Amino acid sequence: MTRWIMIVIICGVILVGCGEKTYLPREINSETDVCEVCNMSIVHNEYAGQIVLKNGDYEIFDDIGCLMDYIELNGDGEVGAAYIKNKATNEWIDVYKAIYVYNKNYWTPMNYGVIAFATKDEAKEWMNDEEEGQLFAYRDLLTLNWGIHE
Repeated sequence: MTRWIMIVIICGVILVGCGEKTYLPREINSETDVCEVCNMSIVHNEYAGQIVLKNGDYEIFDDIGCLMDYIELNGDGEVGAAYIKNKATNEWIDVYKAIYVYNKNYWTPMNYGVIAFATKDEAKEWMNDEEEGQLFAYRDLLTLNWGIHE
């Protein structure tokens, strides 16, 4: 009986090790991190984005527009996870689940005019306090006409 218990425990440990890999965001270092697309320093951390590749490497971006350019050029097959800063809380949120607000007059580091929020309520509250904008989901960004970047 003890032998069977040991076999079950070993199999359980092996299966846990084969589970889905977790890709977590890392902190931005404004002194050394530069945008993968435009090579600008990340001086406005509150607009930063990052992709964690399946091999564990990080690609850092100063604006959601640069992150989207990277995905358009490279595809998302090697992307383990992607994160953007929440404008309401300055915390990392999932790029694919975020709610976006676009207005070509919004200031962002590369003038894409898109900011991210974790929820639609956060986005609407921000729009009530600021200039109006349009709400978008991630899939909408794939075909968005990006203001000055048309």
